[in-house]
Amino acid sequence: MVCTMHKPVRICLVGATGLVGTALIEACVGRGDIKLVAVSRREAKLPRGARMEVLLAPVTGWEDAIAAARPDVLVIALGTTWAKAGKDEAAFREVDQKLVVDAAKWGLKAGAKHLIAVSSVGANLGAKNIYLRVKGEAERDLKKLAYFRTDILRPGLIIGPRAERRPLEKIAQIASPIADLLLHGNYARYRSVHSEVLAQALLALAQQKMRGYFVLEHGEILRAIRRQNLETSVRRAVHGAVTE
Repeated sequence: MVCTMHKPVRICLVGATGLVGTALIEACVGRGDIKLVAVSRREAKLPRGARMEVLLAPVTGWEDAIAAARPDVLVIALGTTWAKAGKDEAAFREVDQKLVVDAAKWGLKAGAKHLIAVSSVGANLGAKNIYLRVKGEAERDLKKLAYFRTDILRPGLIIGPRAERRPLEKIAQIASPIADLLLHGNYARYRSVHSEVLAQALLALAQQKMRGYFVLEHGEILRAIRRQNLETSVRRAVHGAVTE
């Protein structure tokens, strides 16, 4: 009988208290192939059965906290909103560009080989919308970093339970199932995605070993999950055949 033991993938999550970060934590419950460590400014509410570390530190201490996490993969799910930033460009950039890029630099310094960052559909250096332009500038800066592999996810509207109230977004979430049916072709990338699905995509990508820089919009995000599920099924089948 042949038995191959695989070392769990160490994921450092930055942005643990947001919608995507919370979904990723829940998705890791019961998984022995993932070792999740979160870095956060405040305590994250952990789901029942969670087995993970949460390193609490102010932003000024995040470099040391990320180093202590010893990540194989750094997942950045940071982000604020234009409203929460007080509609101030400098305050918005401080989180969605500077802090995102700084965290990525700290992850690289800590030894992470793989970066996965959640951006936004429509991110573009030339966008007139400040939100999308800053996202595009952050992507540009992340691309310059010497990670072995970088995955940039550009989801549309992310559906899921948010801690804060966003009335307009709540209306958009209700309308999204109908709106998604109308989005085809190049517009399909604007379809909504549930935070749980996004978390599954993050975990699927964390298992990938191919070198490169990849940008994933709606269709690619779903394909990443299907591809990983197929690969997992094949490995289990092969392992079963070997051990029989």
